[in-house]
Amino acid sequence: MTKVVIVGGGTSGWMCAAALARISPPDTDVTLIESDEIGIIGVGEATIPLLAEFNQFLGIDEHHMLSECSGTFKLGIEFIDWYQKGKSYFHPFGFFGKDMPQIPFHQLWLKLNKLAREGVISEGIGSDICDFNLCTVAAKLGRFSQPSGSANTIISTMRHAYHFDSAAYGKLLRRYAEKRQVTRIEGKVVDIHQNVASGDIQSVVLENGRVVKGDLFIDCSGFRALLIGKCLNSEFIDWSSYLPCDRAIAVQTKSDTNPQPFTQAYAQDAGWRWKIPLQNRTGNGYVYCSKYLSQDEALASLMDNLQDEPLHEPRHLKFQTGHRRNFWQNNCVAIGLAGGFIEPLESTSIHLVQVGIQHLIELWPLRGGNGAEKTRYNQVMASEYQDIRDFIVLHYNATSRNDSAFWRYVRDMQIPQSLKDTMTLFQSSGEVDIKPDALFTPHSWVAVMLGQGIYPTQYNGVVDSIPQQALIHNMEGLRKSVRRTAEAMPTHKHYLNTYCVSSKQVMI
Repeated sequence: MTKVVIVGGGTSGWMCAAALARISPPDTDVTLIESDEIGIIGVGEATIPLLAEFNQFLGIDEHHMLSECSGTFKLGIEFIDWYQKGKSYFHPFGFFGKDMPQIPFHQLWLKLNKLAREGVISEGIGSDICDFNLCTVAAKLGRFSQPSGSANTIISTMRHAYHFDSAAYGKLLRRYAEKRQVTRIEGKVVDIHQNVASGDIQSVVLENGRVVKGDLFIDCSGFRALLIGKCLNSEFIDWSSYLPCDRAIAVQTKSDTNPQPFTQAYAQDAGWRWKIPLQNRTGNGYVYCSKYLSQDEALASLMDNLQDEPLHEPRHLKFQTGHRRNFWQNNCVAIGLAGGFIEPLESTSIHLVQVGIQHLIELWPLRGGNGAEKTRYNQVMASEYQDIRDFIVLHYNATSRNDSAFWRYVRDMQIPQSLKDTMTLFQSSGEVDIKPDALFTPHSWVAVMLGQGIYPTQYNGVVDSIPQQALIHNMEGLRKSVRRTAEAMPTHKHYLNTYCVSSKQVMI
């Protein structure tokens, strides 16, 4: 495998190219084909914390990246009107409190909350688990700082991601990759040549007649799935019964002069609306189900809710949730939208590109790739998608809303058995039983399940081994320490102006 051909640019293509430029042997030739005439999706402006690891792998400085991409920090997502209208909750990236041996922190809080509801202690001490989460408290105060100190400090519980211009991030990675000998070819793929006997792709033909040969092809052609879908016919597993939203409208507005360090997701009659603050603009959009809402109705709703002047005409997108049965088929690996799509509610699209690259590197086909490598890759990628699917479906299904046909459908729909088991166990005992390497940690599941109205009927009895007054005293001390730590941080705007913007971009 000495010649790798990536078909498609954008964020996914250039993430692949940059990663391969970083780790591939000297005799490996990496070529990326893209056309400036083909637009990219380019509305994925929010990420999750693991992207920081990808940047570290490449040696890209975080502050430099945010400066280049007009980025801001993201401490989590505020969900508004999801469980019921008028209610909101926060899904933070950081951890709640401090776990004890054999006792997750949320079990301690469940007892504290029970004491508050029974009137044993002041309701304010135990009413909201997010009082014990530094990311949530800092986000609400509009503050930000880097995690620091030892593992025992409160600030070490912080985790953050980014809001950024994904097209600018792709350009940053392009410069990185081209400096490391990745070859870019401008052009559109119009034909694909396969080996008659094996079905492997031998070459792609461009509109100008140029033939580009390769040993391994990576399909980053987006929803078109030129190689994995149209050529190799890898079956698409449709999840629209679980995730019925199939349309989106995106529009950018003038920037907020004081960008908040979190994303907002507003539940709407037939889907949800996002608000993502960058340094130079604000991203807005409406993800909806076309079965319950027309394009014109969705557009009118989105435009009516804009708080600032639009910078361009709205973009309309169509999508289908699900994934290819085989992400790696023959000598082709599909990464990004070509391999599958889960709607952007928890900002996982770029992450799925990242893990696709990660697993490919782990199983790098030095000798052409055997069946075991392909089988393993397809297994782990399917598992990644399924875990994320369950977490996203949770947001819709665990709701008391019945005010529209859309919400009645998602509330009553059949859900995956794996999700049903997780929800049932948590409601029974407060236990969170997920895979150790799952993307979303137990802290994330706790935040969303509590926020969506799933409340355990009991807590882990081991908590009763802690003297009640000691529990109350320590938890109240922790709550105050979290608040003091957040209040001592610089404002998000000040941090950005100090470290992450050029002199031309300083926010007034």
